[in-house]
Amino acid sequence: MSRRFDYLADVEVFITVVEKGSLSAGAVVLATTPSVVSRAISRLETRLGVQLLRRTTRRLSLTEAGLLYLEQSRAAFSLIDDAERAILGQEGALTGRVRLSVPTTYGHFRLPALLCRFNRQYPQVRIEMSISNRNVDLVAEGYDLAIRLGQLPDSGLIGRKLEDASLCVVAAPDYLRHAGSPRSVDELSAHACLPFVMPSSGRIAPWLFCEQGIDREWVPEANIQVSDDVLGTVSLAEHGAGICQTYDFIVRERIQSGRLVPLLERSGGRSRPFSVIFAPHRQLSAASRALIDFLIREVADQAQAPLIERQAVE
Repeated sequence: MSRRFDYLADVEVFITVVEKGSLSAGAVVLATTPSVVSRAISRLETRLGVQLLRRTTRRLSLTEAGLLYLEQSRAAFSLIDDAERAILGQEGALTGRVRLSVPTTYGHFRLPALLCRFNRQYPQVRIEMSISNRNVDLVAEGYDLAIRLGQLPDSGLIGRKLEDASLCVVAAPDYLRHAGSPRSVDELSAHACLPFVMPSSGRIAPWLFCEQGIDREWVPEANIQVSDDVLGTVSLAEHGAGICQTYDFIVRERIQSGRLVPLLERSGGRSRPFSVIFAPHRQLSAASRALIDFLIREVADQAQAPLIERQAVE
């Protein structure tokens, strides 16, 4: 008679295949062959009496039962890891892996310094960071955490706010020398204001302002517009193509070095929240919990500092 948990190796194969997206990719990670991987998943499906994966020539997809089993089995493995650390007395030497999805703005300009400090504090934790503006499916694609911009939709995901990132308006000195500086939001219409087209809707993202306590939106226009990657508007502005609105943490260094000049500071560019999210009913690993707490703690003080002072902090 087989032991109760002798199938856990097959569960690990199943999780790996889902995370890597194919039998062959999972086999590479596990240092085995696709046929061995396929047999392991078939054994698991036979044991459970349900189909976990839909297999086609091009891709794998989870069934409803597979999605539920993936979430619960990941939680079980996380608990086992935590139990081993507790028994071995290694809580001070945190180990594990965290798969993290982040948008380009945060991934390039906010997280690098924070993750370097996290790595120094927890050198045995491995962070696998994917930088993309696509909203990933945390459970189906095997991500532990994701950072999202803006108000979170009612998706059932759990979120903890990292910070309210302030928006600012900037332009290059060369542009301002030949076009002048706008003194109010109304004067922006006489300038080349670089639009960003939101991939989700195909619409131009409005610029957000707060004047005398009243929120205001203004839609930019210019001969050049950017889609998919908002960092393109910053690069265009730096080369003198026009004015852009972006997050202050993106342009701190450029402002400090004089490559960009802040404008309309009295109009008080509004802020938008960045949050770290994870799937509900899922036991977070100790490494994931440590990363969440670290980011919230580290971001809190910096988010309160003025723009010019924060550069020294980072």
